[in-house]
Amino acid sequence: MTQDELKVMVAEEALKYIPKDGILGVGSGSTVVKFIEAIDRFKIKVDAAVSSSNKTTKMLQDIGIRVLDPNDVEPYGVYIDGADEVNPAFDMIKGGGACLTREKILASMAEKFICIVDKSKLVPTLGKFPLPVEVIPMGREQVARSLRALGGNPILRQGCITDNGCEILDVHDFMIEDPLAMEAKINAIPGVVTVGLFAKRGADMVLYATEEGVSVKVRP
Repeated sequence: MTQDELKVMVAEEALKYIPKDGILGVGSGSTVVKFIEAIDRFKIKVDAAVSSSNKTTKMLQDIGIRVLDPNDVEPYGVYIDGADEVNPAFDMIKGGGACLTREKILASMAEKFICIVDKSKLVPTLGKFPLPVEVIPMGREQVARSLRALGGNPILRQGCITDNGCEILDVHDFMIEDPLAMEAKINAIPGVVTVGLFAKRGADMVLYATEEGVSVKVRP
């Protein structure tokens, strides 16, 4: 079974968690694309949504779903999104698609964060996937110096401007033993918009696809 087929499998399983009434939070990335396509294919009713990216917003609107400004929304029920890595404590690296700041905002507003991934994203320790850090352009080099002092190797993501008009530094060679502490440390660097560590607000539930089907892990 291909990775693409696994993504379709977990995306279809996630349809079960769409609230019958109320607002759905929708993330971004390749697995979320499969999720939105599945909503359309199975004609699932979604009252309204909040979206983590311009691309996701367009996809939702194209299938007839009303997308709201998060500023006009109270905390809502369910946020569904993918991840680049997930550890056993449900901490995540996100931001491969450069939408980490908006994803973190929507996750913070949700009562339940459901992460949908294929089995390749499950790791014992975060860090093999380069850690994205969204930065204000004028502070990029100073942030990079601070990240090097923490032991990482930050590299500017070429040709990438986020939906917020910022840049991404991808931090290589940076295995993360304490994601919660590292999230706080990097977020405190002047010039950082946010880091793609989701530990303070990790997932509440992880759906992951294998050749045997979709398994569910729930935070204790």
